[in-house]
Amino acid sequence: MAKKIVTGAGGFIGSHLTDTLLQQGHEVIGIDEFNDYYDTNLKRKNIAHLQDHPQFELIEAEIQTLDWHKLLADVDVVYHQAAQAGVRASWGQGFRMYTERNINATQVILEAAKDAKNLQRFVFASTSSVYGDAETLPTHEGICPAPVSPYGITKLAAERLCMLYHKNFGVPFVSLRYFTVYGPRQRPDMAFHKFFKAVLDNQAIPIYGDGEQTRDFTFVSDAVAANLAAANAPDAVGEIFNIGGGSRVVLSQVLQTMEEIVGQPIQRNHIGKAMGDARHTAADISKAQKLLGWQPQISLRDGLTQEWEWIQRLY
Repeated sequence: MAKKIVTGAGGFIGSHLTDTLLQQGHEVIGIDEFNDYYDTNLKRKNIAHLQDHPQFELIEAEIQTLDWHKLLADVDVVYHQAAQAGVRASWGQGFRMYTERNINATQVILEAAKDAKNLQRFVFASTSSVYGDAETLPTHEGICPAPVSPYGITKLAAERLCMLYHKNFGVPFVSLRYFTVYGPRQRPDMAFHKFFKAVLDNQAIPIYGDGEQTRDFTFVSDAVAANLAAANAPDAVGEIFNIGGGSRVVLSQVLQTMEEIVGQPIQRNHIGKAMGDARHTAADISKAQKLLGWQPQISLRDGLTQEWEWIQRLY
């Protein structure tokens, strides 16, 4: 049976995807360099329960150092989740990490993918950050990307590279533009993780700007389902899909919901607007519904409840 590769297997979405693939009986090669963008112990914890799984192999290495021709010999799907994430750290000195891990690393895999005889699908994890401050809400895939952060620039460049390799060499690429994914194992630099941890620590949570910004939030199991659909749907190859939670929510409303879940008021500390943050995001997901048969299942309240339970166990 052909194997699946998940890059960034120790990460937030990658570890959930790996779990699901193994539950479905697939053989999975997980690749992760466990870099120190955030606490590596968290990533190791994400996949610790898999270390003795007979159908899981973990390769701990940087993507650009691996022999991808050899790796892809008997692989039918690559789920390329690994990336240098985070909008705010992508300015200044940190930028080189973004070009290396988002653009160069992707190119290395694509270069081998064009010769991989058994490769049926290359699913690329993209981001709503490619849209920047989109003027059309909800935003559809046909809108011209206009990133407002260096991070968004590097993810868009990688996505465009994928498309070039698809058009010129037939690499069977699909792109998923995630809109703010949340849930258990969420990275510690992401808002909900920070907010819930602040509640535990009895501290005020930092709010960038006025709190009236809106986001389309996507629960992690819905992001995983989108990956599986992208790997299997016959009409998905060469296409780009928005993956969003299906409802746009104002940040201040989210905080109210969180207060109800934790059963106490949450102190807020308003700070200046963050560089590179889009003011509003909202996904038009009709294309994914139609071509992937994909539909988000988890409501924000349910998803936040699951994340809160996980945060309490974690700390």
